[in-house]
Amino acid sequence: MKTSEPHSSLATSNVDDHATKSAQKGVLYGLAAYFIWGSFPIFFKALEGATPLEIVSHRIFWSAVFLFILVVLRKQMGNLLSILRNRLLLLTLCGSTLLIATNWLVFLYAIQRGEVLQSSLGYFITPLISVLLGFVFLQERLSFWQKISVLCAFLGVLNLTFYQGQFPWIALVLASSFGLYGLLRKLAKVDAMLGLTVETALLAPISLGYLIFLSSQQQGAFLAGSLQLNLLLPLSGLVTAIPLLLFIGAARRLRLATLGFLQYITPSLHFVLAVGLYGEEFSSSHLISFLFIWIGLGIYSGDTLWKSRGLYHRSKVQ
Repeated sequence: MKTSEPHSSLATSNVDDHATKSAQKGVLYGLAAYFIWGSFPIFFKALEGATPLEIVSHRIFWSAVFLFILVVLRKQMGNLLSILRNRLLLLTLCGSTLLIATNWLVFLYAIQRGEVLQSSLGYFITPLISVLLGFVFLQERLSFWQKISVLCAFLGVLNLTFYQGQFPWIALVLASSFGLYGLLRKLAKVDAMLGLTVETALLAPISLGYLIFLSSQQQGAFLAGSLQLNLLLPLSGLVTAIPLLLFIGAARRLRLATLGFLQYITPSLHFVLAVGLYGEEFSSSHLISFLFIWIGLGIYSGDTLWKSRGLYHRSKVQ
């Protein structure tokens, strides 16, 4: 029995090393994904010669092409076809397709209108919107601290509406569309990459038709003389798909609590770009609203971390 103990400890050590390396790789994937998403305003600012609808159409069409090639290379056509044959699943993905397209379109509108600060606010609010949607649609119970965090977000939005005299609809549409998108994708229970492939494929024919129409009317920016747009518009498909694939790799290797903290990188970068690079107005009412949101996120994150640690310690004991 004694001779088996070193072998047992060695096996445990190897498992721990593998888990550590996997987690480290997951953190790198997650950081890469969220930093790419966080730099989106810079990339899409470079496409200002095209309208938001044309950019979204390129984004959808080239994403569909890229993802379809990946599906073929990974020999997942059978899985893709089984999704397309499942009517209920396909209907759910139709709904998620409309939501993500709306999110992309409003985000691009915000970029071109110089409202990057609102996109930052929207993506800061998203986790709290997701908590609220889980309570409304999935009957998930809200803890006391989660209720406080949602209340803080509500007060932040209310303050901005009252003092700015303008309803922050861009932020709320971005947060609610992405939150509802996450809800439908959770209900769909389909591989993330295959799901996005179906979503982009559903809109790809419409997008291509719209792009052909723009070209026939000589209203499109693509192939209209600008080398920058000719290169960047097709590249928008890669820019859309790559961070998602990195995110999938991170999600498979990390705990949700870790992933939850990483997600604040994107709106934080949007915030820095809006105020520091693009010089958008940041008044005292903005500061108060963001403080409410940040306090709410701090409470939500602390509550999530506390619970995840409790579950982790209980699993270790068992």
